[in-house]
Amino acid sequence: MTDKKVVAEAINPIHGNINYISELIPMAVKNRNNLTIAEEIIWQRVLRYKQTGYKFTRQKPIHRFIVDFYCSKLNLAIEIDGSSHNKKKGTDEMRDKFLHQIGIETIRFTNEQIINDIENVNKEILKACSHLALSRGGSRFPNRGVGLNLSTKPL
Repeated sequence: MTDKKVVAEAINPIHGNINYISELIPMAVKNRNNLTIAEEIIWQRVLRYKQTGYKFTRQKPIHRFIVDFYCSKLNLAIEIDGSSHNKKKGTDEMRDKFLHQIGIETIRFTNEQIINDIENVNKEILKACSHLALSRGGSRFPNRGVGLNLSTKPL
């Protein structure tokens, strides 16, 4: 069930766009200018210049979070989990749940998956893009609060 308060504070009721905390912008810019090795690989080889057929942005503020990569047309967040995420699994799960409540699906990959198997990562991203494009029928938020199971298992 969708928490209506969460959706109300995260989504602009007039325009339908996703609000974000403006104080996150300097951190997002810093992150954008200091990508990890895995983030640089996935950006250059998979997500940059609409190589998926969709525009992705790097280090996108969404409400009170910054996601690694985001496609607004599909409402798809892609997160790259480095070693620091091993200690933050609970936080990551709460964040993914929040994003899901406002209609954003998240897929996660580890640094190792990207560095060692970028071809399969690319296939998983293309599959998720295709699934979301078909299931959402061109609308940005038709499944807000309704789940799509896009979780990836380690490759």
